[in-house]
Amino acid sequence: MESELSFIFCSIFFSFTLLFSLFSLMIFLLRLKFGCGCEICRAFLTSSWSKEFDNICDWYTHLLRKSPTGTTHIHVLRNTITANPANVEHILKTRFDNYPKGKPFSVILGDLLGKGIFNVDGDSWKFQRKMASLELGSVSIRLYAFELVKVEIQARLIPLLSSFSRNGDVLDLQDVFRRFSFDNICKFSFGIDPGCLNLSLPISKLAVAFDVASKLSAERALTVSPIVWKAKKLLNLGSEKQLKEAIKMVDQLAEGMINHRRKMGFADKNDLLSRFMGTIDDDKYVRDIVISFLLAGRDTIASGLTSFFWLLSQHPEVESAIRDELDRVMGPSQELESFESMRELHYLHAALHESMRLFPPVQFDSKFAENDDVLPDGTFVRSGTRVTYHPYAMGRMERVWGSDSLEFKPDRWLQNGRFVPENPFKYPVFQAGLRVCLGKEMALVEMKCVAVALLRRFNIRVVDPARAPRFVPGLTATIKGGLPVMVEEN
Repeated sequence: MESELSFIFCSIFFSFTLLFSLFSLMIFLLRLKFGCGCEICRAFLTSSWSKEFDNICDWYTHLLRKSPTGTTHIHVLRNTITANPANVEHILKTRFDNYPKGKPFSVILGDLLGKGIFNVDGDSWKFQRKMASLELGSVSIRLYAFELVKVEIQARLIPLLSSFSRNGDVLDLQDVFRRFSFDNICKFSFGIDPGCLNLSLPISKLAVAFDVASKLSAERALTVSPIVWKAKKLLNLGSEKQLKEAIKMVDQLAEGMINHRRKMGFADKNDLLSRFMGTIDDDKYVRDIVISFLLAGRDTIASGLTSFFWLLSQHPEVESAIRDELDRVMGPSQELESFESMRELHYLHAALHESMRLFPPVQFDSKFAENDDVLPDGTFVRSGTRVTYHPYAMGRMERVWGSDSLEFKPDRWLQNGRFVPENPFKYPVFQAGLRVCLGKEMALVEMKCVAVALLRRFNIRVVDPARAPRFVPGLTATIKGGLPVMVEEN
């Protein structure tokens, strides 16, 4: 009897899987045949673009360069993509109310981010934005974050690199930066220390679950139709089953931390969780808000630092210029100075901005048009259309940055030796307008602290400098295979 039930269950499961596969194939073929016959849509659906380009972001850059307006369309995705600064200003500022995140985006990331600030619009977004602005803008929270970064660098990052230097082993610098930023953002957000950067390089259950949840949530947006991932979620199959398990792990750990904090008290704590718990009684809402900050502060910092050190390996003259500035501004001391002293490192500040111009941690961002509209370049946008601005492509556009747009030149940001910011709609790496990143200054200080500490103590050389970065699908830019380096102490 038991074997018969087992056989019946397996048959039903196999039938569901087969029907689902056929259903997915049918959607793909229908889109291919009837959805749109243009060359761009065929290239997207068949992935034929990959024969010429290593990364889909490079293919999009190619399409946007060819477009007279710097705007193109992926019809099968109902996605209008632009690298035109005037359009970006229109979307993020002039007609901000017409371009919310939108329900399609909220549904894709809803299981992971819930009603957190990066996944909501309207009054909920305004409330969280105001609350986060008050917290992140305070001097006390910035000094708290700065001290956390200094301790992580001195107690873990430097000893780890020194260990690899002595042993002559290859080190994955991207993995190190991901561990470093995860330790920092967990201490800053939750008041806990996962210890990911300890010398033994332990595996954190929260970090693994968070990585899986972020990756699989992002992959939902790459399916030919939302029906595909929604059907998999309903049947609890494949990637959706993995996503459900990963989010369950994140939820359990977050719930445990919140419950512990409520029992122990939080009035004398500086982390974001404690600060928000003092204002909000809904623990699920607190979880969503803090998880959003965890996402923003972990992967973006690691991505920016990884690309920065890859570019330095290609441009030793920039590395030398940064070291000269450090000697001039800081003197012989290898200790990190105050939060304010980081502002005097104009060339380093420029080099980081230039690095993120070419390799933004978030390569694109999408909104959804609520009503019909016309962009400044004349592009008609129908209600419900996904509208994407593409910082990665914008950094490579000659019409935006000049004939040397593909060159890594920090000097383009300097006037008389001092850093001069660009129009944020030309450089929307930190978004712009009403949704501009509230943690921008703190992120830049953290990156500068790491750069100062490592460049003064170590020579870091990429094992294969000729290999251009290839990115894996995700919410932030992550290099496939990491960034293997050799480390030598100065």
